[in-house]
Amino acid sequence: MSDMMKKRLLGLLAVIAAMCALAWIAMGSMGDNLVYYWSPTELLAADNAKSHTAVVRLGGQVVPGSFHPGEGSGISFDVSDGVNTVHVASTGQPPQMFREGIGVVVEGKYGDDGLFRSDKVMVKHSNEYEAPEEGDEVDFEKTLANGDGSR
Repeated sequence: MSDMMKKRLLGLLAVIAAMCALAWIAMGSMGDNLVYYWSPTELLAADNAKSHTAVVRLGGQVVPGSFHPGEGSGISFDVSDGVNTVHVASTGQPPQMFREGIGVVVEGKYGDDGLFRSDKVMVKHSNEYEAPEEGDEVDFEKTLANGDGSR
């Protein structure tokens, strides 16, 4: 085997070793960074330590009449999937589009006391803009209150 072939083989083995090491690092720490997405029914049905200790995402609708401003910038509200409801306390400011009846995803931990403590609130919204028909009046106060451009 010539010196040139030995160098090429050594280079190829080095590249393969580097790729294997990178894949091992990426896959090894991925499990710690996974965030689960559950509905209130799935969260309440999960009777294991993971539902109480892991950071999870809870998705559903904000129950009308359940929104209450908390101390400082915190808020509390209920999230429902139509079957079960979970009470949420969030420490952060909600997005501008946050309102009752809208779909939300909150990220945090579910406590043994039945309270979901969140530090991140995300709202679901449509990216479709509907321009008013010709001759339609636009109620700017309602549009600003909804925060999503709906009429």
